[in-house]
Amino acid sequence: MKNIVRSIAAALFAILLVSSLPLKAQTLKEFFNSSEVPLVFLGVDFTHAKVLNDVTANAMDIRDRQYAGINQVIVNEPKKYDFQKAFNKTNITNDITQAVEKSAKVDAEKIVEASADEIHLKPADVSAIVKSYNFSGKKGIGVMFIMETMNKTSAQASMYVALIELPSGKVLLTERFTEKAAGFGFRNYWAKTIWAALDDIRKSKYKEWKSANG
Repeated sequence: MKNIVRSIAAALFAILLVSSLPLKAQTLKEFFNSSEVPLVFLGVDFTHAKVLNDVTANAMDIRDRQYAGINQVIVNEPKKYDFQKAFNKTNITNDITQAVEKSAKVDAEKIVEASADEIHLKPADVSAIVKSYNFSGKKGIGVMFIMETMNKTSAQASMYVALIELPSGKVLLTERFTEKAAGFGFRNYWAKTIWAALDDIRKSKYKEWKSANG
């Protein structure tokens, strides 16, 4: 009986020991050289986004409904927003909760502007935005889109794509994209730019990143 108790105690100790160890950090080299590294879509962050030159824009609706709608349509249509093909990964999961919650808390009065300036974020700003997230318990590499501007006049959006080490939250790579919008309704019109960024990654950008970092 004592031996059984000792065996159970030893097994429980081993489980506790393993669970207390930090999750293995992933490097860019590992990410680009293995299709099995987990990739987590962390959502589109709109906390610093500006909607430019849209006289019909309803800022309250954009904050309260459209930001979440864009995030959700990306998750709901994986064949269209194909992270697996764009990033050459077999293990794709979604965790957009924090991005949706944070984007819903922005000041609606600061969303819409009349301006031609499509640049107001820098890579350092991206790191600061990512730092505000909690990635505890996650593993692999996260990908987040940080929306910068959505310009109705030029019909294009600018955004940063960030690859993030999980769970540390360290930004491993970030690059700015400018993509054309299309479609009907605010959600579909601007979600198209996320699709376009993924398509650019699939066609060429992933290979460039791998060449530079793999």
